Amino acid sequence: MALDEGLMGLRALKMAQMRAGLEKPDAKPAHRSVELFSTPTCPYCHMAERYLMDKKVSFQKNDVSKDNAAAQRMINATGEAAVPQLCINGHWIMGFDRQAIDEALQA
Repeated sequence: MALDEGLMGLRALKMAQMRAGLEKPDAKPAHRSVELFSTPTCPYCHMAERYLMDKKVSFQKNDVSKDNAAAQRMINATGEAAVPQLCINGHWIMGFDRQAIDEALQA
């Protein structure tokens, strides 16, 4: 019971601060960083690229078969050389996972 009252009190305080302009509600970042690490022969890479394009998400495409620095950065970050991999606002996603991509884009 006391815990519920404490949470209600915190919620009321937050609302009062927001109304007073002391605290702004959480907003989505103005700039979204999306990178796709892929190879030209990978069908799942093509699916991930198409998915991002269909969602009208701007992204940087890194062909790890030609860009050794991008490949090394990907491997250093995840420990994996498999593609596709996506880095969305610093969050790495292994493989073409629509749900994980959508969640990372919403965060």
